[in-house]
Amino acid sequence: MALAAYQIMSAISYVGTVKLPIPKEPYWVCQTIQQAGHQAVVVGGSIRDLLLGRIPHDWDCATSMLPEKVMQLFPHVIPTGLQHGTVTIMVGEEPIEVTTFRSEGDYSDGRRPDFVKLGVTLEEDLSRRDFTINALAYDPVHEQLHDPFGGEHDAKQRYIRAVGDPHARFTEDGLRTMRAVRFAAVLEFHIDPATLAAIPDTLGTLRHVAIERVSVELLKLLGARRPSPGLIPAFETGIFDVILPELPADAWAEAIALVDAITAPALTRFGAILLFAPPREAERIAARYKFSLADRKRLDVIVKNAGSWDKHEPTVSDARRFLNRVAADHLADLYPFWRPEVVALFEAVLGEQPPLSIRDLAVSGQDVMAALGVRGGPLVGRTLTDLMNAVLDNPALNDRETLLRMIEARRA
Repeated sequence: MALAAYQIMSAISYVGTVKLPIPKEPYWVCQTIQQAGHQAVVVGGSIRDLLLGRIPHDWDCATSMLPEKVMQLFPHVIPTGLQHGTVTIMVGEEPIEVTTFRSEGDYSDGRRPDFVKLGVTLEEDLSRRDFTINALAYDPVHEQLHDPFGGEHDAKQRYIRAVGDPHARFTEDGLRTMRAVRFAAVLEFHIDPATLAAIPDTLGTLRHVAIERVSVELLKLLGARRPSPGLIPAFETGIFDVILPELPADAWAEAIALVDAITAPALTRFGAILLFAPPREAERIAARYKFSLADRKRLDVIVKNAGSWDKHEPTVSDARRFLNRVAADHLADLYPFWRPEVVALFEAVLGEQPPLSIRDLAVSGQDVMAALGVRGGPLVGRTLTDLMNAVLDNPALNDRETLLRMIEARRA
């Protein structure tokens, strides 16, 4: 539900003059709409990032103009969400999402509003947003910052604070609890105490959120420079009881410490968390999160092999045998868990480009059948496997004549 009328009226309406480096594409969109007699501003996370000295990744605009009029005004427009008042304007190759000022009805399902009302004021539009640092708007033509809920102040104080009543914001959309801890990690902010305190009582709504949306937020959190500022409140408020109930509570402190300690992509860090799941649960978790088959394979490799060399030092032969079993393109996910000397050994072995699979042998299955005088069968497979094992121990044996003699010896 949007903020109550008395809350909107009591908000401190702030409009200040500031020059922000808005690119030409969103500037042109706002300028064109304003020249047509309507209000148009750049909104949301891009303004927050500019105030923080960060580089925005995308640009969203909001306007008093109805979407049908926007589509008439610009030559290249995609109706990406007309039911929500949203279109995407293509400015060359740059997509600029433009949404008509709107308010929202109740969120009966905890995921999306029951209805959307277009034609409201900019301040009403900003009042429906999740956090004050995202309830910012900037008019690039007149260089005016609209900040009715103190978002600029919260950004400077490095605070995540809900717009209005945090219980209402989290009850409207269950994913907002995930967004709170994600922003805490990515921006390295603290969550406002009142906002943080509202999370445990509103987690019932998070249970209704599609796991794909949860996955996106969790991976963004794990992609932060240091994920613990988001992981710790996620654990303490019970978020992980909802999204990763398989992990025992006494494992989270160690899991969070490991995730912080490794420099790795988000999926690899997710694999680090799965190391603390009960046996056989990791594969179920990866399936429940609906990762692609390729990503599930990556996670499986991490879970099964991250601790391979915890108890002993691998030899060169060990490394070759490991690479025979685990493809070299999975090593990048394992390196963060291994000691530097182990990583160096594997890099040295790879640099030698040794034969690592049966297809790298200097003889084929046809050669084996001809040398043994058979037309196929298990003997051919066993012979190739034995040859491979010998070559893994000594790559110099991978010579056609040498291997043929070894096959002939088996026949004798």
